This record gives sequence, C-alpha cells and structure tokens, in this order.
Amino acid sequence: MGKLIVIEGLDGSGKSTQLQLLEARMKKAGIPITAISFPDYESDSSALVKMYLSGKFGKKADDVNPFAASLFYCVDRYASYKTKWGKDYNSGKTVISGRYTTSNAIHQTSKLDENEWKPFLDWLYDIEYEKVGIPKPDLVIFLDMPIEVSQKLLTGRYHGDEGEKDIHERDVNYLNKCRRAAKFVADYSGYKTVLCARDGEPRTPGDISDEIFTLVAEILR
Repeated sequence: MGKLIVIEGLDGSGKSTQLQLLEARMKKAGIPITAISFPDYESDSSALVKMYLSGKFGKKADDVNPFAASLFYCVDRYASYKTKWGKDYNSGKTVISGRYTTSNAIHQTSKLDENEWKPFLDWLYDIEYEKVGIPKPDLVIFLDMPIEVSQKLLTGRYHGDEGEKDIHERDVNYLNKCRRAAKFVADYSGYKTVLCARDGEPRTPGDISDEIFTLVAEILR
C-alpha cells in the first residue's frame, strides 16, 4: 500500500494553498504523488453534499444530523477512491488529500454534546475505514486557524460578498463549536496540529508549508 496524507482544517485555514505547496515541494523532491481534494465537486457523487451545503436540507448546519451528513460525504469519498486514486494508492504511491473523513470528524462532532463525541468518532471511523473500506490516513495535519482570523480571510476570498459563503462558512457560532471539537478530535485521533496564526495575524503560507513538509518527510522517511 501507499501512504495517505491529509491536510485538514476549518474553513479559511488555508488547506487548498497548503495542498498546492505540498504537492509542488514533493514533486520537486522527486516523490511520486497523487493529489486529491474533497468534496469532489466535479463528480456526480457529490450531489448530496452540494444540496447539504447550499441549504437544501436546512439553512443551518445543525438542521442535518451528523450521521446523515457524514454519509453524504462518505459516498463521495468511496466513489473517488474507486474511480480516481485507489489504483495509485494500492500500487504504493503517496496520495495527498485536502480534507477527508477527518472533515466529518471535526465538523459533525461539533453538532453533538461532548459526551457523544467519542462514540460518534468510533462510529465514523468504523463505517469508513472498516465497513466501507476506504484507506485510513497515515498522517493527518490539522491547520489550526483562529475563527476571527479565518473569517477575515474568507471575506477577502469572496471580495466582501458574505452571500458566497456556504452554510458552514457563514455560521460563526458553528465554526467556534467546530474549533473546540477539533482540538478534541485531533488529540483523540492522533492528528498533528500546526498553528496558523500568531498574535491574531496569519503566519505566511511559506512558513506553514515548511512545518508541514517536515512532518510529511518524517512519515515518508
């Protein structure tokens, strides 16, 4: 089997940028890789995810229970694995992913009371890695960006149009709950946390990339 490395974080934490930087650095180092990202919006398998995020099932993230929402994403990941990157992974290639099962672990756990967090995570990991059979990551890097900083970055991304944010991105209370849950999830699940801001300001992408590449190199060594 190959290696599966996941870049994870809440909305506005810089996942896409860091995935691109990691892909470029690994290729420059001569490491054969396949880069993927979730949800797979180009695939029909993401239809339920799109409906969920656009508010078709409710205008707030909490309107859809975590078990149902997790299954929307699970189907999308399974389809992607079977049709796009599974052969590369099973032949020994390194796969790097922006988001994965780990996103459900963070976002959906936050909908529950704290005494339900561990049972939910156990259910989620069992469903996806054991029952459905998609690969378990070898390394998950959680980009921890304070919500107040990420909201400024998201506003910049959408040029001030708050209506462009999906139901997760615009619900600050929900995102704050997600960050609290994320710290529990990262500790419980063995993620590596990278702090993305200092003194209320974001670290530079290059600085964060250096730290991520060091963590990746340790796994591949």
